[in-house]
Amino acid sequence: MTMQALVLTGPDAFSITSVRVPKPGRNEVLCRVRAVAICGTDAHLIRGDYPGFWPPGYPFIPGHEWSGEVVGLGDDVASLGWAVGDRVAGTSHNACGYCQKCVEGRYNLCENYGNMAVHHQYGHNWQGAFAEFVVHGAKSVFHLPDTLTFTQGALLDPASIALHTANRGGVRPGDVVVVLGPGPIGLMAADAARAMGAGRVIVVGRGGRLTRAAAMGNLTIDESKGDAVAAVRSATGGLGADVVLDCAGVAKSVRSAMAMLRKGGRAAVVGIPLGEVSLPLQDVVLYEKELVGVRASAGEMRHVIPLVVDGRIRVKELHTHTFPLAEFAEALVTFNERRGDAMKVIVEP
Repeated sequence: MTMQALVLTGPDAFSITSVRVPKPGRNEVLCRVRAVAICGTDAHLIRGDYPGFWPPGYPFIPGHEWSGEVVGLGDDVASLGWAVGDRVAGTSHNACGYCQKCVEGRYNLCENYGNMAVHHQYGHNWQGAFAEFVVHGAKSVFHLPDTLTFTQGALLDPASIALHTANRGGVRPGDVVVVLGPGPIGLMAADAARAMGAGRVIVVGRGGRLTRAAAMGNLTIDESKGDAVAAVRSATGGLGADVVLDCAGVAKSVRSAMAMLRKGGRAAVVGIPLGEVSLPLQDVVLYEKELVGVRASAGEMRHVIPLVVDGRIRVKELHTHTFPLAEFAEALVTFNERRGDAMKVIVEP
């Protein structure tokens, strides 16, 4: 049995190709993919920005933000509560479950990452979901409530990353939280910070995405109109923010995040800077500022689903474009060039 899939054959080289439908193994499910979102990591991976790491080789099927329905069961997976017909949302990490980090619940930092016998990261180092069907381990799929559409389900994985970003930032009730980058992760991170009790959330950015952030009720600072660091300081009585969530992940945004913090503040960086970043370490030491990284999510899927259902973390408002799999090239250009103020671009295999 064959299916249509997006197959990469090299950097920026891909086509929609007929390939064999994968078979589920022990504790795995075979799912029909109904919706899959393009992620910024997908765009980098397709371009070849992580050579030899993501993907480890070619040919390769990317894609990791998806939803669909179970159509086949591997051995023993029924005993874990899965049945044919279940609606599901997927996430990327299928960690070993045995190493110290997995045992501690930080499976996104699995110490057996790269050992394909015990760890798969779907759409990164293992075949992903830009296809009609995908196989996932039972640890990497979650029941999709009937109140959410498949499109909304495809956005649960990035919503869980946004919640993990806020968790890593250590947001506490009453905090002033600044979000850098009003893209999908940034806007969901702003919602997550409010859900955790932030007193004020300020989104920093520019252009159409900042306009969308304002339309969603966020306080905003337009970085194209002046010094964003000074504007944050002014808005906080000169003290700075308790928490900065850097959802842009470039050298400039990381430096701005640290400069915007008040004494003892914490910055969480979820983007992956491609170059080196220099920071004023005297400032970090003297004022006990903290900088933490954010990788994917670590258990937040179960927590984010009810927040999305209740509308406290909004995903529907971020979906701007939909394409069939056959038009993936156009979908990718729309995403990369932000045509029509593109935010989340959905592909339907």
